[in-house]
Amino acid sequence: MLVACRQSRELVQRDLPVQFALETDRLMTNRKITVLGSGAMATACSLLLAENADHEIYMWARSEDLAAIVEQTRVNHCLAPATTLPANVHVTGDMAVAIDQTSLLVAAIPTQFLRNVALQHAKHIGPEVPIVSVIKGLELGTFLRPTQILTEVLHTRRIAVLSGPSHAEEIAQKLPAIVVAASKDDQLAQDCQQVFTTESFRVYTNSDVVGVELAGALKNVIAIAAGICDGLGFGANAKSALLTRGLVEMIRFGSHFGAKPETFMGLAGMGDLVTTCFSPYGRNRFVGEELGRGKTLHEIMASMKAVAEGVATTRSVMQLAKREQIEMPITQEVFRILYEGKPAREATTSLMLRPAKAE
Repeated sequence: MLVACRQSRELVQRDLPVQFALETDRLMTNRKITVLGSGAMATACSLLLAENADHEIYMWARSEDLAAIVEQTRVNHCLAPATTLPANVHVTGDMAVAIDQTSLLVAAIPTQFLRNVALQHAKHIGPEVPIVSVIKGLELGTFLRPTQILTEVLHTRRIAVLSGPSHAEEIAQKLPAIVVAASKDDQLAQDCQQVFTTESFRVYTNSDVVGVELAGALKNVIAIAAGICDGLGFGANAKSALLTRGLVEMIRFGSHFGAKPETFMGLAGMGDLVTTCFSPYGRNRFVGEELGRGKTLHEIMASMKAVAEGVATTRSVMQLAKREQIEMPITQEVFRILYEGKPAREATTSLMLRPAKAE
């Protein structure tokens, strides 16, 4: 058996350092996977990963009371009421139990709460644990992407991001979806591809972590604008033009920070943008639609159970764009609607009357 294990390790990582090879072996042979979070996406990821019967999934909930209820009833009544958890998904509020001997950590906590959770539980999460983030946003104040927050707080050595057109509600229904796993660590990206792929969920790999993460954050800002179009009843012409010009802003912003422009033309960019701007499940589109109908941001947020990441992301992106002098006209008008009380119809007029220029 020892000979077989050694040969397997040599085939997988023949030319890499011993420690890296050992970590790879651990991911491939130890099938406990931990999902941080108890929201809709955390639940959807748990369901996906549980389709492989060899995996034991531990979903960590910040509320021990919620964890106990979901573990007992097998249903996340708040954010995924239509789905029953299979037997190999376990729900706990004890981080030590969730993390112990895990082979992979999936972070599914809203961006603005991620740092506090990581700081509180850093003692349980060693730097050797591979992490994949499914979070889409930018931290207020620091402007850091989720993988940067995790690396800064946990000093993790192996990290990836999984992103693309992937609403949790459709994943839970096993409807077909295709996403991308991005990492500077090629082997980790391939490991994510292996553990997440099912008959209804396909994963491609990518090395552009910056582009994939920024695309996931920026598309939420454009989704709010798309929802405003819907709320104002502007029709398909306006919404299609908005998505096209919104994609230009996303590429302009991402390229400034070192992302590859072509990343924004793929699953993490255009794919996710189209989905979130048209899907009835899009929380950010919903926020925009309600704004277009005349509701205040406070009223909208008070009515929602889940987090619309685009609201905070708009502030971060606008602050960064001003600092770096990046032209972001759509983002600027969304910011003014969200935070300065500008009427949505007036913001649309401002965009339409901008100086004429070549495409």
